[in-house]
Amino acid sequence: MQGIGLLMRSWGVEGDQHEFAEFYAAARDDCLRVVLISVRDRRLAGDLVGEAFTRAWRAWRRVCQHPAPRAWVVRAAVNAHISWWRRRRREQALAGDEEAAAPATDLSLDSPLMIAVRRLPVRQREVITLRLLLDLDTATTGQILGMPSGTVASHLHRGLDALRRDVASLDDQERIT
Repeated sequence: MQGIGLLMRSWGVEGDQHEFAEFYAAARDDCLRVVLISVRDRRLAGDLVGEAFTRAWRAWRRVCQHPAPRAWVVRAAVNAHISWWRRRRREQALAGDEEAAAPATDLSLDSPLMIAVRRLPVRQREVITLRLLLDLDTATTGQILGMPSGTVASHLHRGLDALRRDVASLDDQERIT
């Protein structure tokens, strides 16, 4: 009787491997494209998607039952990016004041804008960063920060108003509603 159980488990694992391999081959490029749009860095997107597929394989029996397995992989990759971003943010915050105040040369944002963003209250700064720089939707931003969508919208509007007051060049920008 033990041999039959072992044979069934072995066949199930081989079936899972084949099913997952087909899923991976069919979904890999699409998932990479979606994550690349979000993170805008090909190498980072590849790493995040690889990690997401690894997680999908570990939980394959649950993932294959999901109504949208590709969305599960993309969501896992985006969550990994958010975690990476949070770790990176903490690491930069722990740096010396002189290092933290110096603007990075590879940023496309101008110095007055970065100074104005740093002046914002913490919650407004977090919402502005997640909503506008990471392009997350209001619901996802609220989930990450542990606040309702209405509060996210309120912080976003207050933060944008403060930035418009501090940085004259933003006065010509289209208002976000």
